[in-house]
Amino acid sequence: MSASSESALPENPADLASFGRLEIVAKQLVEGLMMGRHRSPFKGSSVEFVEHREYYPGDEIRHIDWRAFGKTGRYYVKEFEDETNLRAHILMDASGSMAYAGKGVSKFVYGRMLAAAITWLMLCQRDSVGLVTFDSKIREQIKPSSSRDMFRRITQVLETTTPGAETSLAEVIDALLPSIQRRSLLVLVSDCFDDLDQLRRVLQKCRHGKHEVMIFRITAPEEEEFPFERPTQFCSLESDPHRLLVDPVRLRREYLRQYQEFSAGLAKECGALGIDSRRLLTNEPLQKTLGNWLAERMERRHPK
Repeated sequence: MSASSESALPENPADLASFGRLEIVAKQLVEGLMMGRHRSPFKGSSVEFVEHREYYPGDEIRHIDWRAFGKTGRYYVKEFEDETNLRAHILMDASGSMAYAGKGVSKFVYGRMLAAAITWLMLCQRDSVGLVTFDSKIREQIKPSSSRDMFRRITQVLETTTPGAETSLAEVIDALLPSIQRRSLLVLVSDCFDDLDQLRRVLQKCRHGKHEVMIFRITAPEEEEFPFERPTQFCSLESDPHRLLVDPVRLRREYLRQYQEFSAGLAKECGALGIDSRRLLTNEPLQKTLGNWLAERMERRHPK
């Protein structure tokens, strides 16, 4: 791939979303950004044997345990880990509010491009990655694996998932945690709309479980600015169809006050818990957003 691969991708998120299949977009995003970078923004590769799991097509043959095959007649792959190994779960919010698009691409489409790019990046570093999609409950759960076939599985799920019902983000994460037995990286891609107290408690629970948590909060510019001026009909995206005609000029001040209060509160709680949380606007080039995050993470992991 040439050094111009990154610049060949459209910067407008809406154009990027229609550039090609999700796996193509994700691969080109990552390969363009990582060009010339030789260090992983995540943790290193593994050296210590941990457990067996069944062989899946796409797994490297060199990891097959032939002794186990001789005893059982079935193919098993050795999994390894040491203190630098990484297992990641990408938690993709597919609730109704993620369908909001404003004048650009929807929060869900923007988020799934990000999720696919992070998946490919981790697999290129030979880390294990899995996916959870959810709305009011867990819709799909793929357990982490370092198999390259995992990328196709995850992108297929992301491409066929559409935003659905309302969600209680905290309740879903709380229900998910018992199934995550080993210390992991939890990457939440969501607009994070939930009761702040409940969200704080479940994030504390994640941290007490020794999990590293990263939050990519996806927002639309209209949610940040509330630019509406004429009487506007607002429609609920998460509950039964409900439309309300309001005067946005009268509503704007109170909406922005509550929105900014929530945003500041979430940032404060994440900071107190040592959680890397960042806000991503759906009109910002994903290449720039992803590149800045990678550069910051690599600097923290490999300080000069």
